[in-house]
Amino acid sequence: MSKLLVVLVMFSIVGCSNKAIYDNLRLDQRNKCVEEPLSTYFECVERTNKSYEEYERERKEISETQKQMTERK
Repeated sequence: MSKLLVVLVMFSIVGCSNKAIYDNLRLDQRNKCVEEPLSTYFECVERTNKSYEEYERERKEISETQKQMTERK
């Protein structure tokens, strides 16, 4: 029972860490948007609006597609 608890805690920590890393990278990208000319600033900010959940879903879809393509070869 305690081993299961340890494993669950580890997975939750890893998940939080990945989200925190993603959020920090996204914040860094937004800060770089300030250096853009006004004409492209809003477009730059819009590119950083993807939530971690959206990013993770898209990443899994791409990974699955690549796996299927590799299996066909």
